[in-house]
Amino acid sequence: MKIVIADDHRLIVEAVVDKLSELGNGITFVQAMSVPELLTSITADVDLALIDLVMPGAQGLSHVLEVRRRYPDIRVIVLSGQEDPELMREALEAGVMGFIPKAYSPAVMLSAVRLVLSGGIYVPPMMLASLDLKPSRATAAEVTHAHEQVHKEGEKNETTGIGQAVGHSAPQLRSVLTERQMNVLALLSEGKPNKLISRNLGISEGTVKIHLAAIFRALGVRNRTEAVIAARSMENH
Repeated sequence: MKIVIADDHRLIVEAVVDKLSELGNGITFVQAMSVPELLTSITADVDLALIDLVMPGAQGLSHVLEVRRRYPDIRVIVLSGQEDPELMREALEAGVMGFIPKAYSPAVMLSAVRLVLSGGIYVPPMMLASLDLKPSRATAAEVTHAHEQVHKEGEKNETTGIGQAVGHSAPQLRSVLTERQMNVLALLSEGKPNKLISRNLGISEGTVKIHLAAIFRALGVRNRTEAVIAARSMENH
């Protein structure tokens, strides 16, 4: 596994490297102290990038967006000292898989990284109040539950993600998915893109992405096509 850590504070980088070494053997860490170094370090063989928002050469989220543009398959996590919910929302809507405030403990960071590596999305609890989840309070509860699970897991080797229910039967899966997630899945099955799903349900595209991450993990799938196939299989049982 290859992990890029982009932060201009050497002590932060060394602490992150030390903690993430617990993920296992054979990890290659690449350090970047500025945006130019970051963009040079990001290559197709990178599995994960933890990126600070405030570093030499940074202008808002532009460097994060550039990484996402160049290599959309790389899992990106923002590791930041800023705790503005709107900034978190903007980062998640840009496609990052998690936003970890630096104020959090190393154990929480490690568990959040494990969640992201397993295909989940880590959403800080302080962002919940800003999510437009009024039509489905259960979704807010799910995100809260996922956050609590990340904290509880600490240094364990397995992290429970948002709405995880891999291997459940159809009735059990229907009980795990919220009504709003079922609505998202129905529109997904019709081939609608995120923009139309958000418009139809009156939610933001960022919230749609969070719902999709939950659905993928609940169905044990990796992408939209597999989710539709799994959903149609459920309907036939």
